[in-house]
Amino acid sequence: MTGTPYGRSAVKEAVAAAQAAASAKKVERVYNFNPGPAVLPVPALEEAQRDLVTLPGVGMSVLEISHRSKTFEGILAEAEADLRAVLGIPDNYKVIFLGGGASLQFTMVAMNLLPRDGSADYIHTGSWAAAAIKEAKKLGRVNVAATTEADKFSRIPRQEELKLDPNAAYVHFTSNNTIEGTEWFVEPETGSVPLVCDASSDILSRPIDVKKYGVVYAGAQKNMGPAGVTVVILRDDLLARVPAGLPSMLDYKLQAEKQSLYNTPPVFAIYLVRLVLKWLKGIGGLPEMERRNREKADLLYNAIDSSGGFYRGTAEKASRSRMNVTFRMASEELEKKFVDEAKAGKLVGLGGHRSVGGMRASLYNAFPKEGVEALVAFMKDFQQRNSTGYGT
Repeated sequence: MTGTPYGRSAVKEAVAAAQAAASAKKVERVYNFNPGPAVLPVPALEEAQRDLVTLPGVGMSVLEISHRSKTFEGILAEAEADLRAVLGIPDNYKVIFLGGGASLQFTMVAMNLLPRDGSADYIHTGSWAAAAIKEAKKLGRVNVAATTEADKFSRIPRQEELKLDPNAAYVHFTSNNTIEGTEWFVEPETGSVPLVCDASSDILSRPIDVKKYGVVYAGAQKNMGPAGVTVVILRDDLLARVPAGLPSMLDYKLQAEKQSLYNTPPVFAIYLVRLVLKWLKGIGGLPEMERRNREKADLLYNAIDSSGGFYRGTAEKASRSRMNVTFRMASEELEKKFVDEAKAGKLVGLGGHRSVGGMRASLYNAFPKEGVEALVAFMKDFQQRNSTGYGT
């Protein structure tokens, strides 16, 4: 029995020391308004952290497992099943997990679906639509069916403005424009021509009718997961258009046949997509997600509109994005001061894109409402302290 009290005391002291060390290392999270890679759900991050060293029942990290293992096949299957359930993806659509980001899809869409003797319609609503058009033109004929460039991309074109070709191979549009702060809330009507959508920055933010689309693709790093994986949702009949002889890594038909396992996929990124989908299902799916996103965006837009012109939204009201709220002030000097002071107050990533300037608050799915409330409070205080001498 000798030494037992000392032993118990030592254990208590060791536990207390470990807890103190863990507490000291704990870093407070800022409010992350960055446009991407973007904020992820804390429950998903915590689960990944908890199981990072060893997946339960596996004995190794998800970073170490073989992509040919039953464990990863299960992760991949669950990610696809949950995505199908959340988005309501019909059985006649393939789901493919790829690398390369949405930027690679600018090429893959045209390479796989644009015949050499055909053309495709593209709707030009900003920087990322322009990038898609640029890549497609390298591979075939492109008709710009509409553009709002004359309005500095401050709005989404109206249906009657679209000059669509009924013989086009497809119609491509970008559902949310992260730089310009505009978003489509009703898909363009294209008749029998397949609709192709770059949904990178608003996928999973609200319900959509997948049956209206031929292809939906999205980089994961806004609402679905971390950078490194891109999801392609592709209607089966379009695979018949894929020409023979494409490079294997760029061939939709081959990638679909191999069920995202032609080569080593981005294993960890897909694992995190699965965790994010689990979180999304747990909060009530896309109807609840849309309610939260609408509430957050309305809160911030109301603050902008009620500022008496001190803050000025850059997008027309009917086209305002719920994901990326863009606004300006009277001078670049004042905007820089705003961004710097906000960052000091743990409101991070509010600078607008370098090509347009101003401010941008990205309110992706996992961004908390209390972060928007903190930003609104800061905006009111900043206006009160800086109104004199700057005008509106």
